[in-house]
Amino acid sequence: MKKVNESAIDWKAYEREETMFRRKELSSAVDADDLGCSLYELPPGRRSWPYHYHTANEEAIYVLAGDGQLRTEEGLEPLTAGDFVTLPADESGGHRLVNDGEETLRYLAISTMNEPDVTIYPEMEKFGVFVGSPPGGRDERSFHGYYNIDDETSYWDE
Repeated sequence: MKKVNESAIDWKAYEREETMFRRKELSSAVDADDLGCSLYELPPGRRSWPYHYHTANEEAIYVLAGDGQLRTEEGLEPLTAGDFVTLPADESGGHRLVNDGEETLRYLAISTMNEPDVTIYPEMEKFGVFVGSPPGGRDERSFHGYYNIDDETSYWDE
């Protein structure tokens, strides 16, 4: 067993356009192999990672404090402290958190850590490929990259 208190972990800040949040990688701090868990703080008026879904990793969100919305393929779903949401490893698990409340939205994001994984970003018309370490993984990857969904190439060069 390994144990860590979140107060011993530094925040990592992410900011780009409407995306802005802080993250503490709890599972990394205890060298977890098959389970990912991060603590997030999403300020009012901001959004989390761009809308996406994984093809190999199931995720879950547990709201600790604050109110917000979960953007899904069906629209916006309200979130409040105590809510637990599962996000399957397919298109139905598409998600993005939105803090439309007046307080910081604090939540845990939990996931399996399977690789390889392909992560689809429908609104960005991109996908990411992760081999050797899953998204959010701690190990060096043997292959990874982001690609446009519409890019097409033949198997054989013509």
